[in-house]
Amino acid sequence: MTEAKKKVKQHESIKGTIETKSSAKNLPTLRNMIPASFGPERFYNRELSWLQFNKRVLEEAGNTNHPLLERLRFLSISASNLDEFYMVRAAGLYGQVIAGVEDVSVDGQTPSQQLQAIYAFAAELVAETSWLWDTIKPELAAANIHIVEADQLDSTEYSFLHKKFCDDIFPVLTPLNVDPSHPFPFLQNKSLTIAVSLAEKIDDHNEKSMIGLIPIPPRIGRFFRLPKSQKTHHQIRFVQIETIIGLFIKDLFPSFEIRDQGIFRVLRDSDIEYQEEAEDLTKAYEALLRRRRRGNVVRLEIDRNMHLEMRQFVIQQLKVIDDVIFSKDSALIGLADATTLIIEDYPEHLFPPFNPRFPERVEQMGGKVFAAIKSKDFVVHHPYESFEVVLRYLRQAVHDDNVVAIKLTLYRTSKENSPIVEALKEAAELGKAVTAIVELKARFNENANISLARQLEKMGVHVVYGFQQLKTHAKLGIVVRREGDKTITYCHIGTGNYHPQTARIYTDLSYFTADPAVARDVAKIFNYVTGYGKLQSLEKMAASPSGIRDRIVEHINQEIDHAKAGRTAAIWFKMNSLVDPDMIDKLYEASSAGVQIDLVVRGICCLRPGIKGLSGNIRVKSIIGRFLEHSRVYCFSRGAGLPSPQAAVYISSADLMARNLDRRVEAMVEITNATVHKQILNQVMEANIHDNQQSWYILSDGSHRRITLAEGESAFNAHNYFMTNPSLSGRGKLVDADKPPSLTIRG
Repeated sequence: MTEAKKKVKQHESIKGTIETKSSAKNLPTLRNMIPASFGPERFYNRELSWLQFNKRVLEEAGNTNHPLLERLRFLSISASNLDEFYMVRAAGLYGQVIAGVEDVSVDGQTPSQQLQAIYAFAAELVAETSWLWDTIKPELAAANIHIVEADQLDSTEYSFLHKKFCDDIFPVLTPLNVDPSHPFPFLQNKSLTIAVSLAEKIDDHNEKSMIGLIPIPPRIGRFFRLPKSQKTHHQIRFVQIETIIGLFIKDLFPSFEIRDQGIFRVLRDSDIEYQEEAEDLTKAYEALLRRRRRGNVVRLEIDRNMHLEMRQFVIQQLKVIDDVIFSKDSALIGLADATTLIIEDYPEHLFPPFNPRFPERVEQMGGKVFAAIKSKDFVVHHPYESFEVVLRYLRQAVHDDNVVAIKLTLYRTSKENSPIVEALKEAAELGKAVTAIVELKARFNENANISLARQLEKMGVHVVYGFQQLKTHAKLGIVVRREGDKTITYCHIGTGNYHPQTARIYTDLSYFTADPAVARDVAKIFNYVTGYGKLQSLEKMAASPSGIRDRIVEHINQEIDHAKAGRTAAIWFKMNSLVDPDMIDKLYEASSAGVQIDLVVRGICCLRPGIKGLSGNIRVKSIIGRFLEHSRVYCFSRGAGLPSPQAAVYISSADLMARNLDRRVEAMVEITNATVHKQILNQVMEANIHDNQQSWYILSDGSHRRITLAEGESAFNAHNYFMTNPSLSGRGKLVDADKPPSLTIRG
């Protein structure tokens, strides 16, 4: 059996085992309730939906309401997203095709059919990316930000670059010849390489031709900023690394004539499947990371102006098919690197500066986080409110003599000098019982997490890696504090990671509570991961791999009953992705029963809204703007419509995907505090539902349409609203007067 087939067979075996264990006992008959005429077509393909999302990101690069450099940021983010998509999703399908897998997806497509659709869509995205780059580049020049070609350099700049090349670039480059005694080398993932056509004179009548390669180390940097001169003092000028090397390429092949040169870039399969039988997860993941670096090439970007013979040589050596070759001329190869051009010299071309507010509730308590929590539950809305409150929650616990234990889950955090990690290390050093659940399977963060786990262990922290088959994705923290003759547990439950940097650009919710019932639930979830017991019944929370699915289905069933009884029935969800077919079918069933459903889905949405007889009561929108929408909120009307004090409101770490519901440890907490309930439902959810400046309707064919203002309708931007209004964590003050005048809630 080939290695590819072994990998697929193992994956299917693990997946089948996990799905068999799913406890969603009331779901197997759901699909029978959907009219048979809709069939698999009732689902939109997951991979194409992700590409649709990335197209929305890309189209923000053409949104002239954004400052110029922010448009460039959207362009580079879209390019980076597409890289990751090829490295993981497309690579997985490609592996299945190689292994001869013919199983169809829930929307009825084989891996081969999905790949062909992906290749066609990706080609359109790449063409649009090239057009947008060609549009933005002259706008950058008009704003005095120039990308300089070799023939545009003056003598001073040339001398500067020659010294730069000799001192800093030449020593790290390794020119390689490719001939029978020097085979084509392995090129790293995302690596940029210059191919060179060389000729060596043997005598007056003969010469020897060969191909040379110059792999460019990624840490060398892509763009170099030129010093200002008297002539160019009013400009900011950048030159690309490949341009610099091209200027002095003769120094790398001194005995050869340079006939032609061109660049190319490879992307490799970076999906990781862990070995189920591995006894040591850390060692297993270190081995898998080494394997990732040697994955198959799944995408090739190559200079269209490269000599045809040399292009064909590169393609042949890399063994890539035509569908994954993207030939480029004017577009920048490796456009994700364009983030270097986003400089702070011209603030007028960036979003206006925004400084997050520190939560008012904590300020009122003299900065004492535990006093604020004990006084009353509160919620913090990132990035509008500072992540500093989470750091202070931990730092104060470290230096509080009454604190006896700290427990925290770590999925993603800062790669270097993480204040979270430093706080946990210091707490352990001071003699507190500290437990950290570190998830090694956080994609593209595995190396960082292995490193931080070892740091923590050295300082005496109890490090737990969680389950081999289940990612621990829940965002939970508890601080146990002695107060007189009592022990109080202060909980933090979040929708986002313990990551100070991403907390400045991701919208997330941090919920702080000392509710004893919630504290017992969080403790049970920690014990489930660190021990061997089963997850016990929870009071105010639900947890995957079984409870969240069941809890949401239970609430949907209640809304269906309300609708059938003639009562008001409504559902509001906000999430990153909606993929799980059984959940989608359940929402279809609710729509058919008359439940009014509004979904805010940033990314993948496999549900097709607005289809008569199936999803006519479902509306889906996506918000793409200054901040990345990341919080997950699930609301049910309980027969009273939305918004309503009677509604059930939950926040969660989980999206509605099979992996989150069945194959991860996730947490979902019901918000019962009246003030926090109103803040999340009447502000966070209403603002998202009514945004008409950065929103797109998701259409029944899987595509999207930007929301435009109706006649007489006022503009409302949810991100601007939260940046300019008082914090959610104040004294329960709501800013109803600042909501859009046209605010009407269906249901």
